[in-house]
Parts: sequence; structure tokens; C-alpha cells
Amino acid sequence: MSDAAGSSTEVSLSAARGESQSFQIVANGASKGLGNVNVTISDLQGPGGQVIPRTNFTLYREKYMYVKSSSPNWKGSNQPLGPGWYADALIPFTDPETGKPLSGARLTAVPFDVKAGNNQPIWVDLLVPTSAEPGKYSGTYTVTSNQGNFTGSISVKVWNFALPAAPALKSSFLFFQAGTRNAQRELLRNRLSPLSTNPADQALLMKENGLSATQAGPFSGADIGRCAMSPAPSVSQFKSFASAHQPGLMLYDYSADEIGHCTNLYPTIRQWAKNMHQAGIKNLISMSPTPALYDDGTGRSAVDIWVLLPVMYNNSKTQVGEVLKKGDSVWSYNTLVQDAYSPKWLIDFDPVNFRVQPGFISQSLNLSGLLYWRIDKWPSDPWNNVNNAGSYSSANYPGEGMLV
Repeated sequence: MSDAAGSSTEVSLSAARGESQSFQIVANGASKGLGNVNVTISDLQGPGGQVIPRTNFTLYREKYMYVKSSSPNWKGSNQPLGPGWYADALIPFTDPETGKPLSGARLTAVPFDVKAGNNQPIWVDLLVPTSAEPGKYSGTYTVTSNQGNFTGSISVKVWNFALPAAPALKSSFLFFQAGTRNAQRELLRNRLSPLSTNPADQALLMKENGLSATQAGPFSGADIGRCAMSPAPSVSQFKSFASAHQPGLMLYDYSADEIGHCTNLYPTIRQWAKNMHQAGIKNLISMSPTPALYDDGTGRSAVDIWVLLPVMYNNSKTQVGEVLKKGDSVWSYNTLVQDAYSPKWLIDFDPVNFRVQPGFISQSLNLSGLLYWRIDKWPSDPWNNVNNAGSYSSANYPGEGMLV
């Protein structure tokens, strides 16, 4: 919030067609502050008269959130940055779904004031059209205020290839209360997938947003605190679940959660898997691979998608290799602060923590998916409070469970 102003004023990006690229514009209040600040962006002019319209930019004011107490610190290679102000919440200039100005919102992005010596960053997403010709595009951004205006340049090199609509990395991010179609599209725009989708919306989400997988079965009731499962649905029941969904989607059932210690459930898990497999549904469970579940009775693993925390991965590397060789999938997930070294998805850790797990780590370890247990665990005032000491333990895990 109070870092010295930088000197760079030029935006220089490279992107594929269909890719979103981001940059930040930071207004610094200098010695006397700024009033009535706003930011606008021009169209981008490209080769042969091609234009990337300004409507392909989405702007947000970054709202500073106060972390009252540090996340747990294991004193290892990845430590939290501690209490303080973090530019985290994103207030959109316009409705991300419709592109129209916000109406009736309690918080507005612009105009804003900046106190003397403070910074106010603006986050900017640029979605490069899939139809954009390759080459260099140029435009400007303009910051206006009562104290004066500034215009800087934007340069975008569009590469001669397009990203696929559906990312190669599968994902399953869970809404508990806000799973509307608009909310699901917001995830998909950021190349993440919701756990479940309404079959009536799936054709649209597949065509426009790259939806490629969805949940297609019930939860068994078994989790870290309950070593009990409901009886396996019949093959015909699973086939009925599957038939409700749009053809072309990978169907899976997040059937149980963190039940590796529940060895009494293994026979029931095998029955669940055998039945759902006959309906074309994959079984997803967050647990470490175990040879006891390598065969559902047909030679196929009873778990098709093993979902592991980093510490679970490190404790079962041999078994991970075995199930990958069998053709199973291994995904990763993250929650709280489970160790001293792996990425953490909490506000007071360096932001690269959010990128390195889905990116470099997944690619290098052949992890083909990513899961997050909940993204809408909002307190009564989520735009001002990210602290939760006492919710998960006596410790504070700022931002846990409220990614969106």
C-alpha cells in the first residue's frame, strides 16, 4: 500500500488467441493525494486494420484487505508474509457477465481517491479474441484525476496460435451457496471448472466457456470425520445420472472425501466404482493411492481420480507412480497450511503460490487436475473481512474457502 512509486509506464504483453493476459496500473498519491481518479483504455489497433475492442478489457479496482494475524508459519521454505494490508479483493468497473455498468452495488470501482503516499492498483484482464490476426497491436490507457491526467502505451503481440477452449488441466472447484450459471461462468472464464453444473446450461457452457467435465453422481456421506458410506447406487441409477448430462463431457462422481484412513470402507468403495464404471462415470476421491483399491473386480482401479495434498503426494510417490502407470489420473488440492514447503492459497502468502501449483508443479509431476474444497465460504462482510481465526482452528487462515 505504501511502496514507492515505480517508473515503468509502458504495458507490453504477448498472448495467444483466446488467452487472457493481465497487467496492473498503479496510481500513487505522491505528496498531496489524488481525487476523483478514473482509468480508461482505448481500442487496440493491429495489422491490416484489425482491432481488439476496448470491451475485451475487464478492469477492477484492487481493494486492500487487512490480515489481522499471520497464517501459521512452519519456518520452512515457504513462509507467510504476515499481518498487514493486501491488495486482494477485485471490484469490477462493469458487470463481468454483461459488460454493463454496475447498478446498486455497495462498493464501486471508480472514481476513487488516493491518500498521499499510498498506492491504488487497478487490475486489467485482456481477453484476446480467437479471431485476432497475429501481429502487434497498440493502444493506450489513461488515468484521470482532479490533479491531472496521464496516458501510457499498451503493446500486445498476438501469437499465431490459439489456446483450446477447454484447458488441458481439469479442475473441480466447489460452490456451496453461489453456484449460479453466472458464478460458474466466472470460474470458467478463469479456466477453472465448477464441481457441478445444471444440465440445461451445459451446452452453452461447453460452447462459450470450455466446460469439459462435471459431477454426475451422489456423495456417499463418507469424509474425514465419518467412516461410513451409503450403499452403492445401482448400475441403472448411475446410468440415469449419466444420461441427464450433455454428451461430450467427462463425467465423474466426487463420491468420498479424505477417507484414506477408513479401511473399513474399501469393499463399499469398490462396489460404488464397479457400478459407476458401467455407466461411464469416473470415481473421484481425495485420498492417497492404496493397492487395496487398485481393482474394482474388473481389473480397473476403484478410484479413477486420486486427489492429493502436497504432503500426501510426498508420502506416497511410489503408489502415485503405480496408478499413473495403470492409467488412473492424479490431481492435487490445497487447503490451510499443511506443511512448510508447498504452495499455499492464503492471502498473506506471495501471490506466485496461486500460480505455481496449477502450472509448473502439475505439469512436471503429471498431475492432470486441481481441486479446491470451497470458494464461497463468505463471512457476513466478505468485502472487508478475510480473517477466520477460530473457524478451522485457533489459527487464522486469511481467505481460506473464499477464493471468489
